[in-house]
Amino acid sequence: MDISFDKPIRHLREYLEILMPLVHEKSVRYQGETLTTRADIQVEGPAPKVMMSALGPQLLKVTGRLCDGTILWMTGPTTISEHSAPVMKEAAEAAGRPEPEVVAGFPVCVTDGSDEQNRETRERAAKSFAMYGTLPSYRAMLDREGYEGPGDIAIIGGVGEVEDRIGQLADAGVTTFAASEFGSRDQRPATRELLVSML
Repeated sequence: MDISFDKPIRHLREYLEILMPLVHEKSVRYQGETLTTRADIQVEGPAPKVMMSALGPQLLKVTGRLCDGTILWMTGPTTISEHSAPVMKEAAEAAGRPEPEVVAGFPVCVTDGSDEQNRETRERAAKSFAMYGTLPSYRAMLDREGYEGPGDIAIIGGVGEVEDRIGQLADAGVTTFAASEFGSRDQRPATRELLVSML
């Protein structure tokens, strides 16, 4: 089946206008410009949350109007507080929906706290996550934050510094923090220990 992506936001909106009633009401009858559906499901238990990976303003608006929240990656705290969270919140309010959740993923590594190890670890992050600096949507998020590259967004430092930076994300509007542990074999146990202690 061929699906035109001339208007991807419209297609996504229609997809969600089908999915959300199906998930919550177990039944949907829908006629749109790109999709038509008549479906019923029989599933026990509460409806799962529907989260959208949304970065740009149009997707964030659709997410706020129709979904339970967004899952972000390579999006810094200033961008979340000044762009992602408020755009979704405004759209949700206009649609009479609850404030959307913000799940934010960051690379995390606990070092010995020395300048040398922090620098080396940031260089490792820059190489490991370099691809995201070349993809337009993620590059736009890094640019909004004023970051040179993906290595700058990584949460790196001694135990106290990493704990403080993770703690500050709630003030930016993050409701759920998703850590992507990285670093050397020697660093990973300390990173895991800190993350477990913060649960």
